[in-house]
Amino acid sequence: MSTVTVDAIIDVVCPWCYLGKARLDKAIKSLPENVEVAVQWRPFELDPTVPPEGVDNQAMLAEKLGSAERRDEMHAQITALGKELGITFHFDRILVRPNTLDAHRLLLWAHTESIAMQNEVVDRLYRANFEEGRNIGDHKVLADIAAEAGMDREMVAKLLASDADKEMVRGEIANAQQMGVSGVPFFVFNGKYAVSGAQPVEVMQQALTQLAAA
Repeated sequence: MSTVTVDAIIDVVCPWCYLGKARLDKAIKSLPENVEVAVQWRPFELDPTVPPEGVDNQAMLAEKLGSAERRDEMHAQITALGKELGITFHFDRILVRPNTLDAHRLLLWAHTESIAMQNEVVDRLYRANFEEGRNIGDHKVLADIAAEAGMDREMVAKLLASDADKEMVRGEIANAQQMGVSGVPFFVFNGKYAVSGAQPVEVMQQALTQLAAA
């Protein structure tokens, strides 16, 4: 059995990160049974200046991309890419652009339970935001997502109400920036080979196969 580790640096409000995860999942599924891939989801904040209550998502994106038309074009492009992977993007439902620090704290706690739990929670965060239009900056929503994944809701709610692990998450983000990460998704294979962006399934497959063989 050969094991390949993947450190996937992501932000949960980044649609390219959702696509990147779906493509990585597909690549992993295509590998022979004697290859094990251990993925850890690591934090990044595309916009740490977003206040805790969030901002108007549609207005923010229109401003960032130069116009509402440009925003809608990009959404249409990403929606088409998502369809190929079984993702149903509903950008019209995303009213609030949340601050993602608390979602990243939840992912950290999920990882302390298991790799599988973290993977389950990251999937649910993406679905909640991009498909269901739930506000993943809201503590109640985050506690609900944790419970849906099988975590202890009360414990997660208590931790979210505190400052637990905020500095740890910020430290991880700072480390990623020191490594030169300025955009996500960013994948590091076996701690040394880096791939930036939501690469095609074949590229992921090739990287994993070569590393497993080595």
